[in-house]
Amino acid sequence: MLLQAPEFFAELCLPFHDSAVVGDSYFASPVSGAPLRLRIDFTETIHADTYGGLRVATVHPDRGEIDAVALSFLDHGTFHRRDEASNTRPNTRGYGVINAYHRDGRPPWDGADTTGLRDAIERYTGIWFPGAWAARAPDRTVGRTALRAAVPPAARSGARTR
Repeated sequence: MLLQAPEFFAELCLPFHDSAVVGDSYFASPVSGAPLRLRIDFTETIHADTYGGLRVATVHPDRGEIDAVALSFLDHGTFHRRDEASNTRPNTRGYGVINAYHRDGRPPWDGADTTGLRDAIERYTGIWFPGAWAARAPDRTVGRTALRAAVPPAARSGARTR
């Protein structure tokens, strides 16, 4: 797996226990016993082995795909810091994307800030799988780059901060 998808989806800290990564796709059953499933794939760009975001889909076992949304890395600021640090400019080939060919020992998504993507996935699953997210809030401090620390539960407000 060139994209190291299991590690990428682990970094997202999605709260769904009934889940698996197959190839470069994430599959989950957010609500136990419900027929709807969640599938998340990497979206390709016009360049070979280059991916510009995630495609999140709701799938029914008999009816197939019911709904899908594309979440671009660029729109969700996933690689803003990485691109700024490496002086990669907007509208250039490597800006806001990941490439399957990367430095040895580093994942292709090294330097990603997945907070925006995770928030968008939370909003999407809140529509199709009500209550699934709140029932299993994950520990957001666990991750490859985060330190383990006791964190009080965050209170949701209408305003977003950065």
